[in-house]
Amino acid sequence: MTDSANNQPASKSPTHIAYHVRNREGGEGFWTRIGSAWPHKDGNGFNIQLETIPHDGRITLRVASEKSK
Repeated sequence: MTDSANNQPASKSPTHIAYHVRNREGGEGFWTRIGSAWPHKDGNGFNIQLETIPHDGRITLRVASEKSK
């Protein structure tokens, strides 16, 4: 099975993880994983799959590590 948008196998692990980050008063932000991203085959963009869309805070895209997969 392939992803027709970038012609890559659909089962390939994401290269980036999307997080919703909310600021806390007097502390570090609270991070919640909300999705994943895969690069286009030509390297000029990403396909992003979000499980939820935040109404506040920001979306941060980070390189996936073994810990986050």
